Amino acid sequence: MALNDSVVVIGGGTMGCDIAGIFYAAGWNAQVVETNEKVRARLTSAVPAAAAETGIHRQGGTVDALASLANIDWSHARIVIECVLEELSVKQQVFQELEKLAPPDIPLTSNSSGLPISKIAEHCTSAQRMLNLHFFMPAHLVPAVEVVRSVHTDEARAQEVSDIMRSVRKKPVQVKRDVAGFLANRIQHALMREAIALVDEGFASAEDVDLAVRYGFGFRYIAAGPLLQKDLAGIDIHCAAAASIYPELHQNTEPSPLMKNLVSQGHYGVKSPSRKGFYDWDEDSIARAQSRYQTALKKAMQILRDEDND
Repeated sequence: MALNDSVVVIGGGTMGCDIAGIFYAAGWNAQVVETNEKVRARLTSAVPAAAAETGIHRQGGTVDALASLANIDWSHARIVIECVLEELSVKQQVFQELEKLAPPDIPLTSNSSGLPISKIAEHCTSAQRMLNLHFFMPAHLVPAVEVVRSVHTDEARAQEVSDIMRSVRKKPVQVKRDVAGFLANRIQHALMREAIALVDEGFASAEDVDLAVRYGFGFRYIAAGPLLQKDLAGIDIHCAAAASIYPELHQNTEPSPLMKNLVSQGHYGVKSPSRKGFYDWDEDSIARAQSRYQTALKKAMQILRDEDND
């Protein structure tokens, strides 16, 4: 890393701020473009705060909160990460503007979790330098980031972006072509479909489903992913179990009645005015859950870092 390396983050909301914090923590200059004046005003303190939570803050990081793309200093920029509203037309407009402004050797990436880069870049002429770069909330604490190519993306660009992410202590996951949900969300939604169906059909409570995952098979995932775990335990055992379980798994092609009913009633979880979701919440229980969640993530992150340093 050069002393003046700069990341350009488009959008200073929660994800954009936390992503900027990753680079700030690694000693980079973070240029964050945010059109909302109130949000922009918080960035000079919020980005360093996110960096501090990573526990790896180095000296030298800086942050510039910018009002428009026209204010970007491209002289030391190495990568652009777009984090604007999850609407295709908005992202397409941003990328068309970036294509005109950004030097041709700079990768242009989108943090979209659902819109493929092939769609975002379809009106651009330099789609070979464009990728999805999908972070997971909270972005500054979860190590993995998905590096997703379209059919137009240059493989060397994907490797370059992965190298940049490794340099700021993230774990890049290469996804070789566009697919709905990329890699992690496809696996996550397969789990969620079955978990919600089991609650919906009265087999278990939300609490017991969560306990089964956290203290059962999910407990092992900090030590080994699902495929490595089966290598360690025996693929033959899994194959035999799969023969009887797979036919009974749910194959719903739309959200479950339970989830649709919660959404229709405005019960989205802790962010909803009702303070309801799969659980009932109040201010104290929300604060306790969020604090425990953050603490657990930081401890899990330290386990993985200790492993990397062995």
